[in-house]
Parts: sequence; structure tokens; C-alpha cells
Amino acid sequence: MKKFAVAGVVVGLFLAVAGCSGTGQDKGADDANDLDLTYAIVTHGAPGDAFWDRVKSGAERAGKDYGVKVEYSSDADPAKQSQLIDGAVADKVDGVIVSMANPDGLEQSVKNAVAAGIPVITINSGIEKWKEFGAMTHIGQSEEIAGQAVGTRLKTAGWKNVLCVIQEAGNVGLEERCKAVTSTMGGKVTNLQVDGTDDNAVQATITSKLQADKAVDGVLTLGGQYAIDAVSAVQESGSSAKVATFDLSADVIKNIQDGKIEFAVDQQPFVQGYAAVTALYLKSINGNDFGGGQPVYSGPAFITKENAEAVGKFAEKGTR
Repeated sequence: MKKFAVAGVVVGLFLAVAGCSGTGQDKGADDANDLDLTYAIVTHGAPGDAFWDRVKSGAERAGKDYGVKVEYSSDADPAKQSQLIDGAVADKVDGVIVSMANPDGLEQSVKNAVAAGIPVITINSGIEKWKEFGAMTHIGQSEEIAGQAVGTRLKTAGWKNVLCVIQEAGNVGLEERCKAVTSTMGGKVTNLQVDGTDDNAVQATITSKLQADKAVDGVLTLGGQYAIDAVSAVQESGSSAKVATFDLSADVIKNIQDGKIEFAVDQQPFVQGYAAVTALYLKSINGNDFGGGQPVYSGPAFITKENAEAVGKFAEKGTR
């Protein structure tokens, strides 16, 4: 699939929203604030997950910038997530943004929204199904592309025996990441399921595995907060395994700078929330179909010691 540069997308967003004054019209895009627009965001994010806090923050910032109402809700259970989507449709919102960690469980609800004439955008998870379900576009990273890039980096670094830590049971996107890592790393990759709602349990599970298998030389977590758990698990177990992760936090940046985490993959969750609201806003005020029939990639970008300081100031604010 065609890859879009995030920088170009963001520039395009603001040019499109800003418009120009040489149209011969007295009224412009600013009058959209009078339209009383409401967009619903329904994700699979678990309570306390820092990643989804950033998605929500991006969406709410866009809502503030454009003068629209953003209603955020989430549930990790696909049946309950479907009910939230159905509720938004019943409320006749002006657009729906949905993450699809379990696409098959949400299919009918998403299709019902489209059939009701409500624009739908998928974010984060569901890149394989968004078009089939009738969404306008998908905003996120390709798990295959990102996973393969990580696998190549780990191979170059000499990792041979890796734990791939999955924090959400049944999340097909996370499973795809681990699979893609395996395809390019060339060594052994073992999926390790943990309970992402309990950091103490995550650390204990990783510690136990490291103690049981001294051959493990690397731990790859799929969420920033779990990388911190992995660092503690390595120390507690006495393992020499290295740690790398997907996603960021201020703590992850600090650990990268201290050499305790090798790198982080930033899929830019703030961008996912902000760009999704922007796309719906452009659809509402100007009939634009954002993405041109293709997904819009928000990542991956690698954060290492070399660029950690530059990104850190934004991580401190909770937007990276």
C-alpha cells in the first residue's frame, strides 16, 4: 500500500482547514463553528492505558481547535464496544472514530453507522478491514511494516531469543506485530501474554519467564508503560536481556537516555486522535474524503538515544 508521510499530511490538514480569502465569499470555514458538530470516538483502550490517553488528548485538542464536540468512550470487550458504537449512531452524531482490535466483533455496528450516513474513520487497529466495512480511511501504523522494521533492527543488534509481550488478549494488531518481527529477525520470538490492566502482574510474568529461561536475550514490549515493567523485571530476575518497546512515555524516554531501553517505536497516538477528528471536520464542512482511498500512516518512527531529548519535551506534556 502507498505510504503517506505524516509531515505532509499534517501540513495538508492545516492548509485545507485554513482555506484562502480569494474565493469571493464573505463567509469561510470559521462559520463551521455554528454547525454544532459532535463526533464520537469509541476505542478498545483499557482504563489507565497511557497510549489511549494520548489518542484522547489529540482528539480533544482537535475538537477545541475546530470548535466541535468530541465524545470519547472505550471498552475492551468487543460486544460492549459495539454497543457504544450503536449508541453513538442512535444519538445521530456527525461522525464516528473507532479502533478495531477485534474487527469481526465490530463489523455490523460499523456497517450500520455507514448505512445511516454517518462518516466512519478507523484508527490504530483495523487496517485490514476498514475499507471492507465502508470507513472513509484508516489512520495509524501498519503493524506489518512496523514489526518488520523492528525485526530488522533487532537482527542487526544481534538479538537471538526474544519475548514479545502482548498486553491485550485477542488484539489482532498486537499479534500481527509479533508475527512481523519474527519474519525479519531470524531468531526465536516467543509471544508472552500478560494482563495489561495490572502492571505488577506484567512485571511478575516477565520476571518469571526470564528466571525460567536464561537464554532469553531480549524483551520487546508492545506498549510504553510495559517497557518500564520489563526493565524492572530484568533487574529483578538478574537477566542480561535487553529491552525495546513500541510507544512512548516520559519514563520510556528517560530509560532510553539511561541505556536501559534500546529504542522505542512511536506510532504517534496524538496524531491518530487529532488527524481523525480533522478528517471528520473536513468531511462536515467541505465534503472532503480524507486519505484518497488509502490508509494514512502515523508511524513508525524510531526513538533512540540520539533523538530522545528532542522528543522528551513533548512526552513530558503527555502528547508523545
